[in-house]
Amino acid sequence: MIRMTLAEVTHAVGGTLQLHGTDTPETVVSGTVDTDSREMGPGSVFVAKPGDATDGHLFVDAAVTAGASLAIVQRPVGAPVSQIVVPDAVAALGALAREVVARVRAHGGLQVVGITGSNGKTTTKNLLARILQDEAPTVAPRASFNNEVGAPVTMLRVTEDTRFLVSELGASRPGRIAELAGLITPDIGAVLMVGLAHAGGFGGVEATQKAKTELVQALRPGGTAVLNADDARVAAMAAVAEERAVAVRWFGRGPSADVRAEDVDVTASGTTATILVDGRRLPLHLRVLGEHHVMNALAAITVAQLLGVDPADAIERIGTVEIAERWRMQPLGSERVRVINDAYNASPDSMAAALRTVAQIAAPGQRKVAVLGAMTELGEQAGEEHDRIGLQAVRLRYERIVVVGSAARRLYLAAISEGSWDGEAVFFETADEAYDYLMTELRDGDRVLVKSSNAAGLRFLGDRLGESFS
Repeated sequence: MIRMTLAEVTHAVGGTLQLHGTDTPETVVSGTVDTDSREMGPGSVFVAKPGDATDGHLFVDAAVTAGASLAIVQRPVGAPVSQIVVPDAVAALGALAREVVARVRAHGGLQVVGITGSNGKTTTKNLLARILQDEAPTVAPRASFNNEVGAPVTMLRVTEDTRFLVSELGASRPGRIAELAGLITPDIGAVLMVGLAHAGGFGGVEATQKAKTELVQALRPGGTAVLNADDARVAAMAAVAEERAVAVRWFGRGPSADVRAEDVDVTASGTTATILVDGRRLPLHLRVLGEHHVMNALAAITVAQLLGVDPADAIERIGTVEIAERWRMQPLGSERVRVINDAYNASPDSMAAALRTVAQIAAPGQRKVAVLGAMTELGEQAGEEHDRIGLQAVRLRYERIVVVGSAARRLYLAAISEGSWDGEAVFFETADEAYDYLMTELRDGDRVLVKSSNAAGLRFLGDRLGESFS
C-alpha cells in the first residue's frame, strides 16, 4: 500500500482511531493490507474480518507478532497495536482500496482494467498480467481473488509506481460487480461471456447477464468496453456502452470482431491459431490446454492493445504461459497416464469445453476417461445441466465415465440412459472410492479429465492421480 498516516486511513474508512504506545495520528503505515495474519510484515495493516468458520479478531495478536502496525476491527481487542474501529471490516477494506487507487490515479500514470464473465476470468487475468508485466509495474490478483475481500486486497497492492491494475471481478449476487468496479471505475472493462455459472444464485441466465453488465455501466466516461462478439448476451451490452459514452472493441472468432482467431487447432501440446488484427495475421501458440482458452487470449490481446502493447508482442508473451492456474486444465502425471486436473471450478460451459478438449487431444488408441463431480450453484437448472453433461460425455465416446458424489448422481444416470450401461459409467460416493477404482482401471495411454466444482473437492483427487502416475 502507499504511505498513509493513521489519521488518513481512519478518515478513508470512516472509523474511530484508538492509538497505542507512541503512535500518533501522523504515524505512517505502508505495508501489506490483508485479512490473513500470515501475510503481515513490518508496517502492515490487518483487517479483522468476521467469518463463518472463525473470527479475524482472534488473530490480531498473531498479526502484530508478524509485524502489523495497525488493525482495523469491528470491536476493540486487547492487542498491543493501534486500532481503527469500524461498523463493517469488509466495507472498510473496500473504502480503503477506493482511496488508495484514487490517490495513485491522481498522479496520472495508473490505468485500470476490470475483467468479468461466467467463465475465463482467471485465465484472462493471468494472460493479461503476463503481457503487461514486461511493459511496466503491474498489479493483478493472486489465484481467484475476485470477491468483496480478494478484489480490494489486490487493489491495495498498488503503489505510486504501479502503471497497470488488473482486477478480476466475480459476482456472488446482483450488485456485487457494481460495488467492486465502483471502487476503481475502470478505464477498460472486458466481459468474456454470460453462461450458467452461478445462475442459481442469480435466478437465471438473464439475471446473470444483467449482473455482468454492471461492469460496463461502471466504466469511466471515455473508457472502452471489450466485448465478446460471439456471445449475444455480451454483444447486447454495446447499447449500454453507447449510453455511457463508452467505446467498444470486439473480440471473437466471427468476422465482426476487431481481434479474431482463425484456423484454431487443438493438440496435446497446446492450441494454435491465426490472430487477425488491424489487417495483420499473427501466429498464436498457447501452451494452455483447451480451445476455449483462445477466446481468453483474444480478450487479453485486445485489452493489451488498448493499453499500447503491440499485438505481436502480446502474443509472444502469452505463449510462455504454461498453465492458466493450478487446478485449471493442469497437466499432471506422465505420458504413460496423462491427468488433466480442471477441478477448481465447473459450470456447464466449462465442463463441456473440458470434455471436448480431452477428446480432441487423445490420440487413436488412447482411452478417454472422465472423472466428474457436481456442478454447484445452478439452482433449478442443476438436474437438466447434469443430464446434458452426461449425454455429452457418452457422445464424445469417453471409454470410462467415473462420477463422484451424490450431488452428481444424475450425471451418472444420464450417461447410463444414453448407453454407457455396460461398465463404461460407474458411480462412487467418495473420492477415495473413485481413486481405488481408478488405480486398478487406468492403463498406459489413458487421458484422464478430472472436473468438478470446487465444493466437490475433486481437485485433490486429480493431484493424487497425477502423483501416482508421475
